[in-house]
Amino acid sequence: MTKINLTIGIILGSSRPGRVSPQVGEWVKEIADKRSDANYEIVDVVDYNLPFFGDISGEKQVLEWSKKISWLDVFVFITAEYNHSITGVLKNALDSARDEWYDKAAGIVSYGSSGGVRAAEHLRGILAELRIADVRTHSALSMFTDFEEFNVFKPAKLHEKHVNEMLDQVNSWASALKSVRN
Repeated sequence: MTKINLTIGIILGSSRPGRVSPQVGEWVKEIADKRSDANYEIVDVVDYNLPFFGDISGEKQVLEWSKKISWLDVFVFITAEYNHSITGVLKNALDSARDEWYDKAAGIVSYGSSGGVRAAEHLRGILAELRIADVRTHSALSMFTDFEEFNVFKPAKLHEKHVNEMLDQVNSWASALKSVRN
C-alpha cells in the first residue's frame, strides 16, 4: 500500500496580547515532528489579518486564508476557552472559508480553566457544519496545572500521549478522506 503524504496545519486560534497558543502550538509541533507520518506546520490566524466576516475590504486576506486551508489535508486546532466557547478570531477564521474545509479531518487541543473542554465541544459543532471529521481524542490543558502563572506552558507528561493518539486518529481519517476529495 502506498503511503499518502498529508500536510497538517496546527492552527493557532487566539490573537489576544499575551496569548499562550504559540507555546501550545510549538509543543504540539515538537511532538508531531518526532513522527514520520505527515508534514506539520503552524498556521497562525494572526498572520492572515482576516477582516470581520462579510467585510469586503479584506478580500485579499480571505483569498490567502482560503488558499492555505485548501492546501492543508488535516487541522489541529489550538483553541482557548473564552466565555465557555472558542475565540471570536477562530470563529471568524472558520467562517472566512467554506468549501476549503470540506471532507477533511481535525483534532483539537484546548486550554482554559476547565481544560478548554467547553470550547472544544462548541468547536466540534462548528466543524460538523463545515464537514470536518473531528476525532474523539483531544488534549485538554488546564490553566491551573499546565501553565506557570497562567502564561508559561509546562504541560503534564500525560498530555503527550493524548496528542500522539489524536495524531494517529487524524492521520487515519485524513488518509481515508483524501480519497473522497480526489
